[in-house]
Order: sequence, then structure tokens, then C-alpha cells
Amino acid sequence: MRTCRVGLVGAGGVARRHARVLTGFEDVELLGVTDVAPDAARALAGAHGGRAFLDVADLLAAGPDAVYVCVPPFAHGPVEELVIEAGVPMFVEKPVALDLETAERIAALVAQRGLLTAVGHHWRYLHVVGQARELLADRPVRMVNGAWLDKVPPVPWWARCDRSGGPVVEQAAHVLDLVRLLAGEVAEVTAYGDGSPPPVAGADIDSVTAATLRFASGAVGTLAAACVLGWKHRAGLEILADGVALSLAEDGLLIRDNAGERQLPADPDGARVAVDRAFVDAVRGVGDDVRVPYAEALRTQRLAVAVAESARTGRSVALPTGPAAGLTAPVAGAAPAEATLPGVTIDA
Repeated sequence: MRTCRVGLVGAGGVARRHARVLTGFEDVELLGVTDVAPDAARALAGAHGGRAFLDVADLLAAGPDAVYVCVPPFAHGPVEELVIEAGVPMFVEKPVALDLETAERIAALVAQRGLLTAVGHHWRYLHVVGQARELLADRPVRMVNGAWLDKVPPVPWWARCDRSGGPVVEQAAHVLDLVRLLAGEVAEVTAYGDGSPPPVAGADIDSVTAATLRFASGAVGTLAAACVLGWKHRAGLEILADGVALSLAEDGLLIRDNAGERQLPADPDGARVAVDRAFVDAVRGVGDDVRVPYAEALRTQRLAVAVAESARTGRSVALPTGPAAGLTAPVAGAAPAEATLPGVTIDA
């Protein structure tokens, strides 16, 4: 494959970012864009030399080499099903779904088809994340405190739980993904929301959520999420391990140990390019650096939904943590994949 022909489903802000990055690669061509708002699809396609397509089926009929699914949380599911049925490599923006049921279903279909996938957890491509992993490689993590303290984004669906899934699912998923990467799987969560929406018309999400996390390793942690500010205050996590304290955010890593304190800068724009570059290289068969395939993103989705569910019910939620919690392609004659997908458990 000399040129990777990419189709975009969605023409919002995230899709526009991917279009800019992708068309900056010499080996990528934007085949076209489809969106429920045809004018937006025409504008984005026209800006990057592609076509506007009527719908997803129309786009797939044009024969893309890869498809980017850049839709709001509530729109996930039907789009992915069509792309999987067509057997086209698929990049899905996070969160992968509004709920857990949809994500589990799509993950099972991906596994059955053996489809190449990637999910837009671009923080995993920050150089400082790799440096944090090296520092923690021989030190047991004892505590992790994550936070996403921000404003309500300027899109009408975000403040509605039935459209976004709420701040933990839609926004704090980046932090939870790194929590899992750096400290391991979470075994149980207990969370509380304030039951009061932010001062935005039509809002029904919690303004703030606080959660405690118990890891399979024995480590403990917290997550704080808020959307009551007029600015992005803080998004990142602090990790305490034997003899070292790390403070990690999208813009850098602060390390403190017995030798003192040092700050390592990050390159968030570079990470956004790297996540697309890795997927395109995998599609073209010249690279293998997809760090978050769909099955891995499913684990983060399970954790985010568990926090949201615990906040809603006021009860603790247990999560699967062993190897069986992942997804593998089904073996001929085996039980259907859905039967092997463990869900979360709400404690009485």
C-alpha cells in the first residue's frame, strides 16, 4: 500500500484535528468525510481535498483503507458495526461508547473479525509516560491520585448524561487510562457525586465526582472530576512509589526523590501526531506501535463506567482484573465471545 486512503466519520473538532494531522503525512490521502450535518462534512472534506459522503455506507463503498470514527459518545455502536462488517481497519476516538454494553459488543465483534483497531488515548504516546514507566519499573506503586478539574466543554450534548455518559466517562477517561497503565488494574471502586448539575442549560450530570480506587496489587488511589470552573485547572495524576513521587500531566512530568526535584517537559501536540502515525503505519504494514487497541480501551471503559455507576448507586463496584478480563479472538467451536466478557459487579 503506497498511500493510505482514510475516511472520517464525524466532522467536529476532534475530526478536524485528525484531518489536519493525517493530511500532513505524505503517505495519507483523505478520501472523504461523512457527518449527520452535511454542511460540516462538505466543509471539512473541501478543506483537505476529500469528498463529502451521504452516510457511512456510502463512505465504505468508496473503499477506504482505514476509517476514523470521531462521533460523540451517544453515537458509537452502529458506525463501528458497519466498519467492522466491511473489514476496514478502524480508529475510534475515546470514549469508545456512552455505556459498557455497547463497548463490550463492539469489542466482541472486533475480536471475532480479528480487525486492526486503535483508540485515541494519545496520552500513551507522551515521552514522559515512558519515562514514568521506567522510573516505576522496579518500585511498587503505593498510591495514585488522579484528577480532571475543568469546565463544561462548549458542545450541547456534553452536560447530558444520556448523551455524554458524564464527566468521568467522557473526560476523565484519559486519566483513568494512565492510572491503569502505570499502577495496574483496579479491583474495586467506590464513588460519590454531588447530585447537582453544573450551571448549564439542560445539564443533569454531577458537577463533581470523588472516587476511591483499590488496585489488584494492593495499592490505593483516588479520582476527582469536576466541571464547574471556567478554565481547565488540572488534568493528570500523582503517583507515590517507594522512594519517588511523580506528578504527571499532558505538559510534563515532575519527579521528586532523594536526589531532589526535576521537571521533564512533554509534547502533547507530538503525542497527537504520534497516535495517528502509529495507526497509519500499522494499516500500511510498516509499523507495530498501536498502544491502545479496542480491547485495551475496553478495560479503561469498564473502569470509567464503574466509577460512574458507583456514584449513581452509592455502592461499591468490583471489576474483573485477571487475564480473562481481556478479549481474544474466539476459537472454533468455543462459546460465543459475549459469554466470556465479564462485566462489573455492584456490591450490596
